[in-house]
Amino acid sequence: MKKLSQIVAQSGVQVYREIVPVALFSIVTSLVLLPFVFFLPIAVAVVCAVLFYVPLLTGVLYASHRMLKGEKAKLSAMWKGAVKFYGASVVFGAMLAVFVLILIASWWYYGGKSGAGAYALAVFQTYFIAMVLVSQVYTLPLVVQEGMGVFAAIGRSFKLFIANPMYTIGAFIQIVCLTVVLGITIVGFAGLYVGMIGIYLNMLTANLIRDHDADRGSGDTRTEERTNGLAADRGSDPTLAAWR
Repeated sequence: MKKLSQIVAQSGVQVYREIVPVALFSIVTSLVLLPFVFFLPIAVAVVCAVLFYVPLLTGVLYASHRMLKGEKAKLSAMWKGAVKFYGASVVFGAMLAVFVLILIASWWYYGGKSGAGAYALAVFQTYFIAMVLVSQVYTLPLVVQEGMGVFAAIGRSFKLFIANPMYTIGAFIQIVCLTVVLGITIVGFAGLYVGMIGIYLNMLTANLIRDHDADRGSGDTRTEERTNGLAADRGSDPTLAAWR
């Protein structure tokens, strides 16, 4: 299994090579997100984000996945992915929204109480929800790459996290750092973030599941065909050839 530093380096090279589609994916999704953030009440904005923004993010993952397999990057692939995985995206987005709501409610309730016990409960809730979020880093990439149902992908993402906790936590920290760095400038976030994350998550997940399948000695035909197909596609790509 490749180190996270290698994944970051290869993702950076791929982002540089595909900077135009990366920017297009990011700008389009940012234009969709913009009215939710600035013009809608918080509750309505969250619902709209789950119904429209998260499916678009999944569409970017799908388009990035096809691009990494050697296909020409197109906005149409993003729309196709958003429609194809709409149900899974909404379910996943709703789950994340519920956990964030639980976190906010915990601090609102326990934060207003005095005593170390209430504070400890709030911290525990925060830690628990943080671990849940970390464990679901691979869910949408698994839906896109493996064609899994959302609940099966949630379960497998959790299993991958348990099997590779430090790898997953390190990847999550990298995602948070990238979010903070690009979030400092709205233009950088709007023009690059989603496209970059799409490439990074695809490479991250493909690296992990390929290694995990090899360790299990899986004889699953579908996995073998996927691996062989990706290897063939990467053979003509100097950036992705290193994955073999």
